[in-house]
Amino acid sequence: MNDNRNLHELARLHGVQTSYEDAEHKARFARPEAVLAVLQALGASARTFQDIPGAVRERRQQIWRTLIEPVTVAWHGTHAAVKLRIPAACLREPGRWELECENGDEQVYSGRVDELQTTCRRVVEGVRYLVKRLVLPERLPLGYHRLRVEVGRVSAHGMVLVAPSQACGPEVLDEPSWGVFLPLYALHRQSSWGAGDLGDQAEMVRWTAAQGGKAVGMLPILATLWELGEGPSPYEPTSRLFWNEFYLDVSRLPNLSQCAPAKHILNQPRFREGLQAMRASSLVDYARQVAAKRQIVSAVAQGYFASGDRSSLDSYVRHQPLSEVFARFRAAGERLGVHWNRWPERMQRGDVQRGDYDQRDYQCYLYSQWQMQEQVAQLADDARRAGAGLYMDFPLGVRGDGFDAWLEQDLFVGKMSVGSPPDAFARAGQNWRFPPIDPQQQRQAGYRYFLSCLRRHLAVSRILRLDHVMGVHRLYWIPEGMDAADGVYVRYPREEMLALLTLESHRHQAMIVGENLGTVPDIVNQAMQRRRVHSMYVVPFETASGRAAGLKPIPADCVASMNTHDLAPWEAYWNDLDIDERVRLGLLSPSQATAMRKDRQAARRAITTDLRRRRLLDAGQAQALDVLQACLSLLGASSARLVMVNLEDLWRQTQGQNLPGAPQDYPNWRRKARYSLEEFSRMPQVVSLLDRLNQVRRERSPSTLAAHDGRGASR
Repeated sequence: MNDNRNLHELARLHGVQTSYEDAEHKARFARPEAVLAVLQALGASARTFQDIPGAVRERRQQIWRTLIEPVTVAWHGTHAAVKLRIPAACLREPGRWELECENGDEQVYSGRVDELQTTCRRVVEGVRYLVKRLVLPERLPLGYHRLRVEVGRVSAHGMVLVAPSQACGPEVLDEPSWGVFLPLYALHRQSSWGAGDLGDQAEMVRWTAAQGGKAVGMLPILATLWELGEGPSPYEPTSRLFWNEFYLDVSRLPNLSQCAPAKHILNQPRFREGLQAMRASSLVDYARQVAAKRQIVSAVAQGYFASGDRSSLDSYVRHQPLSEVFARFRAAGERLGVHWNRWPERMQRGDVQRGDYDQRDYQCYLYSQWQMQEQVAQLADDARRAGAGLYMDFPLGVRGDGFDAWLEQDLFVGKMSVGSPPDAFARAGQNWRFPPIDPQQQRQAGYRYFLSCLRRHLAVSRILRLDHVMGVHRLYWIPEGMDAADGVYVRYPREEMLALLTLESHRHQAMIVGENLGTVPDIVNQAMQRRRVHSMYVVPFETASGRAAGLKPIPADCVASMNTHDLAPWEAYWNDLDIDERVRLGLLSPSQATAMRKDRQAARRAITTDLRRRRLLDAGQAQALDVLQACLSLLGASSARLVMVNLEDLWRQTQGQNLPGAPQDYPNWRRKARYSLEEFSRMPQVVSLLDRLNQVRRERSPSTLAAHDGRGASR
């Protein structure tokens, strides 16, 4: 019993949960072996269960010997209050605190530590400590400020983060708006190489704006190591700092027309036949398309470097110094033919020298990233001018054998994977196969890496969706060699991460959306609402049965939609076709399928009952398309800040873009849209439904929206 208490105490001291409440509100307790493995990964000095009492004492001392926290949050308009942990023997020592503001201003204060307010007293391993509250006298401007505290001979550094109390909201979308979604790889035009590129996305933005839409949704378009055979999932990138050259619009390379070798390749019959084959296929052939683009980009890059005029590229490198490191990393990996965790030890540690890679490969990767950045920035500018901004997706993590994990080895935790516990969506739980970030190491580094990734996206996004927003509160860690059901929750500093989001949201004038679907603790949703991180309202998740049958109220600060990229298209959902598919693939047992069909039937009944009560659906209407139109009318008339439409729903697509848990040979992230942009942009059922939604949204005045949620209530 005592050993169990010590394990729980050590877990608490490291921010590890030993139990959690599952989707059915039942208490679930983590296996002691899993808890110990997570604690070891976090740096606890406990190799065995017998070492835990000593590790508890060591951790307590470590905490209380830390003079100040690495990060202190102050909400704008308030005084920053810094917590000092002072040994009682040092109370009469002089105190000095120096603050260097982000703008370069400096402030120096001094005083007696014993005169500061005492908020806590504690005896730790025979040493008496007091917690003192240091309130900085000046109200600080928004930003990231550096604080140095000295008490006698002891000193420490930390960051004071001053942030707006709420993220941007209505000022980003000044009226109730709508947008469309279609994965970029699935989008295609008659001139496409087989899958969508940034040029195709630009045309999509222009068409959406012409219909009255204000947002175009995009899955992550982040870097992938195609040269090492990585898969196409946009949620398993090698980096959140660099773009995926698969989406480069080759026709817009600035020096293509002067590059004779590239034009020669483009005119070769075999090359043109390959393009035609890629266009004719219903699935995206990533490897073939990457290889085709690589031929052209490599030829153009060689010509550019040979020209001697590198002024534009040099300017890019000055603003993105890591781009050269990334290009060396890619070129070295291509020469060795393996991921970095199988490189020679010197290179694993980050020491990649010029002789470790082919110079032409390095130049090609550097040129590709420069052009991707140019084209993404141009796309964002064009979208803003057209009035239809980009709604981009920020993935939760990166591959453990990718660039970011190599670059930031102190941040990423090895032998651990992030996932989710068992629930109705995945009965065995999910292992997402990427490493977590150590929350304390991230704080010590001042969130440098996270901020770099966030800023890369916010610089080009009008709206940014955070995948699995629960990661600002806690993440589910799965120790290597254990099942997904054996995971353990690790806490993250929620207020600090929310402060980062609100500050960067204002600096970039972008709206933040948190993907809060599934089992999310109330405290997370409440914190999102308090800081105006917009939630998601997805119809299949928002049904209630019984006496309160119908759809739940639609809040104002939300993005509303009929589904997501991980859910079945509406036609398949409404007719249980996705359940049939999961049974066929062995993802559901017959008994599980029966239970799911029963739940789905109750959801259909609740939705149709509600829509008929609102007079949006006639008594004889129950087909998927009828219900889709009625639901979009409901969402459009609601106070939701943004309504997103999956374009494939409008032509009654039945296969989804992604089926979580499907076998490796299943075409996840590979299926092209049934129709080209030229075709669906002229389809009457597409244009008329979007026109109807546009009219409904425009009829909602701001004063009415403030009180209306589709039912006359708010939440």
